[in-house]
Amino acid sequence: MNNIIPPKLKSGDTIRIIAPSNSGKILTAQQKKIAEKRFKDIDISITYGGSTFENFAFDSASIKSKIKDLHQAFKDEKVRGIIAVRGGYNANELLDYIDWNIIKNNPKIFCGFSDITVLHNAIFAMTGLVTYHSPNFSNFGQSYNFDYTFEYFTKSLMAESPYVISPSNEWNDDKWWENQNDIKLMHNEGYILLNPCQERNYAGKILGGNISSFALLQGTQYFPDLNNSILLIEDDELVDIQIFNRYLDSILQQKNSDKIHAIIIGRFQRGSGVSVEDFREIIRSKEKLKNIPVVFGVDVGHTTPQSTIPIGGVLNVRIMKDKVGLEVIEH
Repeated sequence: MNNIIPPKLKSGDTIRIIAPSNSGKILTAQQKKIAEKRFKDIDISITYGGSTFENFAFDSASIKSKIKDLHQAFKDEKVRGIIAVRGGYNANELLDYIDWNIIKNNPKIFCGFSDITVLHNAIFAMTGLVTYHSPNFSNFGQSYNFDYTFEYFTKSLMAESPYVISPSNEWNDDKWWENQNDIKLMHNEGYILLNPCQERNYAGKILGGNISSFALLQGTQYFPDLNNSILLIEDDELVDIQIFNRYLDSILQQKNSDKIHAIIIGRFQRGSGVSVEDFREIIRSKEKLKNIPVVFGVDVGHTTPQSTIPIGGVLNVRIMKDKVGLEVIEH
């Protein structure tokens, strides 16, 4: 199956906000206003799916409503991009109801993270469409420390050229949605190589995202082929080091896991209690990972800021004597 790169966003385009996971009802009027203005400033219009703010059960719209919104967003010729309003817990309930031909025949930008990982990887496995592990729409409602996030969002979705993912200067892990003024920035130490490997380039298609969501696809037709891949993994404060270790082992037991070229790990939330040394010990215990780079501390996932990374796109991990370089070369 050939990869499908969707057309880039441009000035004057419209994007559709949908809720394939949990409902957008938690957004405050202020957060919604800030998010909408960010897109207005780059001349992108916002429309909403009919069930984006619906709460049928379990903090979510009904399966029927969510499928309707997803299909309509892909079929609507006026819509050039689709962004999940937030993550949550139940995107995988949609998989058996999706008409994959609608997505394949109407390729367009699809964005989100966390539970949306399920859809990113299933879409790529079933159609070959490259999607984007990016902030959810709700994240665009953050007032401060968003410049890095917005820069990489536009680099990935509005430009054609390859781009280097450099570490942010500072990061935070505060509940900004509860208090926009209570943000404590911390110095970013940059990328950390967790295991020794040869100094060279390691390139491959990017798969994964939120590790606990990615693991839900194992054993199904929606799990993507790990051959020639770069595995992206991150998670939130609910995943401690033992849970992470279990998930990682389950992925490494999948077909073609020995064909993974590199692993990049997003910064975990402080509440997880996971340290760099914890990660290093686990990675060095895996026989399959002894000769490939495993890089920790990438700005992706549940801390702020976030880069945007194409699932199904191509990433080059460059290992040099005293430096790690990450470059998205196909997106």
